[in-house]
Amino acid sequence: MATAAKAYKGLPMEGVIATWYTRNTGRDMRRFTHTARVVADRVAPGSAVLEVAPGPGFLAIELARRGYRMTTLDISHTFVRIARENAAKSGVPVDVRHGNASAMPLGEASFDYVVCVAAFKNFTDPLGAINEMHRVLKPGGEASIFDLRKDASLLDIAAEVRDMHLSAVDAFLTRLIFRHGLLRAAYTRQQLDRMAAESRFGRHEVVSSGIGLEMRLIKDA
Repeated sequence: MATAAKAYKGLPMEGVIATWYTRNTGRDMRRFTHTARVVADRVAPGSAVLEVAPGPGFLAIELARRGYRMTTLDISHTFVRIARENAAKSGVPVDVRHGNASAMPLGEASFDYVVCVAAFKNFTDPLGAINEMHRVLKPGGEASIFDLRKDASLLDIAAEVRDMHLSAVDAFLTRLIFRHGLLRAAYTRQQLDRMAAESRFGRHEVVSSGIGLEMRLIKDA
């Protein structure tokens, strides 16, 4: 069965919501430094890396500090503005672009690596986004999609939220968003396997870790 377009896209990440998200995710940078280490283990500094749906740009900034040539692409006008401001404040070069993940305004075979964190579940056209990642990757390049597991338990999610160092109100709101929004939108491993099989990528693997998972896609050389 072919993967259909997705009607539910999650909360619109513009204006006040995007600003709230930026404030709360910026309280704990550990997941960004961890993901940066994962990328650094797989692709050499100086490589061209694209982050799809970077939000405030914290991961892209961390990778730029490590010597990667960073480009980001986000559909949210607010996040594009915030990411540009954050990169400028950090003093690192990040090429922040506005655009749709399933119709990227980027050249073919432009990047050594593509990464997407905590956003893929909300894409309207997930298969289209995967195929666009394939198009913009150089031969032999890789894409990593990190996201929430559909079967993540509420107890594990509560523990994850506790580690975010949020205020009581923000922690309560975040738990609600996880339970009634993010889990609803998340994919199972089997769904991701099916999407990868339908895509232009020749190889893939899906690995679970904590409340999340990684879909790793490899473009044939």
